[in-house]
Amino acid sequence: MHSSWFCLTLLLVAIHDSESAYGRGNQWSQNNHRPSAPKYKELTKVYEAKNLEFAFPSEDDRQKALDKGFYNPDNPLPIDVDVYYPKSGKEPKIFVTIPRFGQGVPYSLAYLTNEVRPNGTELQPYPSYDWHKSHGDDCDGLTSVYRIQIDSCGKMWVLDSGEIEFKQHCAPQLVVFDIATSEVVHRYRFPKGMYKPTISRFVTPYVDIADPAPKGSCKEAFVYMADPTGTGFVVYDVQHERSWRVENKYTYPDPDFGTHTIAGESFELVDGSFGFAVTPRGLGLRRMLYLHSLSNDAQVAIPLDIVNDPTYWGNGINSALQHFVLLGKRGVQCAAPAMTAKGMFLCGHLEPIGLFGWDIRTPYTFQNRLLLAENPTTLQFISGLKVIRNSEGKEEVWMLSNRLQKGFSGTMNYNEINYRISKCGVEELVFGRPC
Repeated sequence: MHSSWFCLTLLLVAIHDSESAYGRGNQWSQNNHRPSAPKYKELTKVYEAKNLEFAFPSEDDRQKALDKGFYNPDNPLPIDVDVYYPKSGKEPKIFVTIPRFGQGVPYSLAYLTNEVRPNGTELQPYPSYDWHKSHGDDCDGLTSVYRIQIDSCGKMWVLDSGEIEFKQHCAPQLVVFDIATSEVVHRYRFPKGMYKPTISRFVTPYVDIADPAPKGSCKEAFVYMADPTGTGFVVYDVQHERSWRVENKYTYPDPDFGTHTIAGESFELVDGSFGFAVTPRGLGLRRMLYLHSLSNDAQVAIPLDIVNDPTYWGNGINSALQHFVLLGKRGVQCAAPAMTAKGMFLCGHLEPIGLFGWDIRTPYTFQNRLLLAENPTTLQFISGLKVIRNSEGKEEVWMLSNRLQKGFSGTMNYNEINYRISKCGVEELVFGRPC
């Protein structure tokens, strides 16, 4: 497969006991391992698959997709996961994205069912097959979804790149669904100037809600949308339905980190702006937007009040230069990030293969980054990462891992487990307790 298929879209703790809720972090961070913790942490297995099992409305629909080349069982590769806990207390609904890097992906947004097939649990399209079946011919549907975010109001924010196999079929768009009804409650199509035709590929949305549930309706929000191939990101003010682009040297890739090595296999991928997190409310800190490029080891931050003000961003790459803060460099690529309510920044590193955590109150240094979970088999590559509050109010870390490097090289072995969704409580991860 061509490297562009994987322009993706493609967890760090020395903690001051007087400041942090995770008071034992200092003693653990000396060697990036907690004392007496097992080398490979057992995460809770939610989903494992050798290959993806797609459901269709009918056998006729399946056959048509096969005949037209819209379904090739060996092409789809899952990227992201997010979870919806119904207020009713019923079982959570687990969503997965499958971008259309190339042809053969019947639908790009799905949820897991209870139907078990030979290769894994069966997927169902969301919100329905009709939203995906045009494969880019209907721009009112969904073309290619890399990542999503579910907010506290039960809304799913879907970032649709609008392209299939390097071709821009539709303008990128942000579509917001009410999960309880599967109805669209908001849609924003990117105007010209917000994306670069034939170049941009929007892969990650991060939604910062000012009016969260239970008191708010999640309408006062800013969305940050990463464009790694366009080397920037778009900020969208939902309430006023306006957007602007942000570009800076830190939203670009570093060629020295264009070679990605996972479990001993390497590939070239030169991607810019990729992942975001924000300072949680209630910590008494100036709120920041944390960002990094995939093919770069720099961890950067910008004050939210700056990035959310369009008057700062009218001068292209020269905009707001003094407001970008280089926190530090990790010496290795970091993929999808997430943030806990108490200020623990999480990210999956490529080497060692595992989940790292860093308390944002401390300097971004090697000594302050804690390896929370390591496993060179089950955590290659953490492409989807979320911190989710379950129905009991407890924070959980959910992650989707895939063998990206094998998909890239065409060496995927479908007799082995290739795709996994795992979870663990935040406190269990941080304090080294069983999940």
